[in-house]
Amino acid sequence: MDSSLFRYDIIAEDPETHARAGVLHTPHGDIETPIFMPVGTKATVKGIPWETVHDLGAQIVLSNTYHLAMRPGADLIAEMGGLHAFMNWHHPILTDSGGFQVFSHGDAVKLSDEGVRFIATDYDGSHVFWTPEDNMAIAEKLGSDICMQLDQCIGYPAARRDVERAMDLSSRWAERCYKAHTRPDQALFGIVQGGMHLDLRVRSLERLEEMGDFPGYGIGGYSVGEDHETMFESLEPLAAEHMPRAKPRYLMGVGNPTTLVRGVACGIDMFDCVLPTRTGRMGSAFSHEGRLNFRNARFAKDPGPIDPACTCPVCTGGYSRAHIRHMVTQHEMLGGILLSMHNIYFLLDLMREARAAIIEGRYGAFVRAWMDSPAANDY
Repeated sequence: MDSSLFRYDIIAEDPETHARAGVLHTPHGDIETPIFMPVGTKATVKGIPWETVHDLGAQIVLSNTYHLAMRPGADLIAEMGGLHAFMNWHHPILTDSGGFQVFSHGDAVKLSDEGVRFIATDYDGSHVFWTPEDNMAIAEKLGSDICMQLDQCIGYPAARRDVERAMDLSSRWAERCYKAHTRPDQALFGIVQGGMHLDLRVRSLERLEEMGDFPGYGIGGYSVGEDHETMFESLEPLAAEHMPRAKPRYLMGVGNPTTLVRGVACGIDMFDCVLPTRTGRMGSAFSHEGRLNFRNARFAKDPGPIDPACTCPVCTGGYSRAHIRHMVTQHEMLGGILLSMHNIYFLLDLMREARAAIIEGRYGAFVRAWMDSPAANDY
């Protein structure tokens, strides 16, 4: 990696919490943190044009290495000029490693020191084998600004010995990824694993730091079945006391509003999740009143916007709750698209407000106000 192309500048730290505001510089633009990254799994945020995603305030998006490698294939994407050109998004992109599919595919995955074998049950049932070196070759062909090491994500609950085994395997794979990654205009992030065990997570982080100079760190293995309080028991001290100060910290796969607010207070800089678009397609919206289910009959004659306190294009564009509910109950695709747009904007705007509060030295008050509000309910 060319270190002149990647830099993380911390511009403010909250005096009461561990929150910080920064700027992550990448070849395709600067990213103001804390930030939420919308997920474009298959090179698209479902149902939303890229110009709209950008207008909603997205600075960086995430795409899925496993799915892109399966269809249309990393070679084809490279032939088309790389992922930015292929998907027509000319701003920063982060690609995961496929490590979550190690978790989500369950019995269709076999692991060894050498690598991971998938049975592509969500495609044609073919067997796909990746070593960490294969994974880095795919990432370099895709050409994202940030790629992640190959790792093993383990569900909750799990026996400590199984969590430790997964952490050890992730550490060994991280070293191989670090040695194999050579693309200078792409940053490779290591991933801290260790389940809900703080000592294992600290050991995982220390091993990554011993390997070399990773430009940033993902924190994986959360939001895999545990409740929020269980997650924060280890996440808060990990981020606040052990993560290196000068590197961006990315909490992987977490996207409900209250977790973002609390995560920023711990010192997290980056988040991603399919939650805003998935819940939108299912007919639900984030709001300052808490989560709203538009299948509920109470919205049938409501002329107001989704969230009167929201300034997104949907809430200010004349779409009523009654109309949204009608589209949701009649399975009109526009309903899910509009709710997805609103939900993405809601999280991006929440991070904009959090950043302003950090810069002004009032993030502690911001967290307390959020936790005392109806917005913190139902998450």
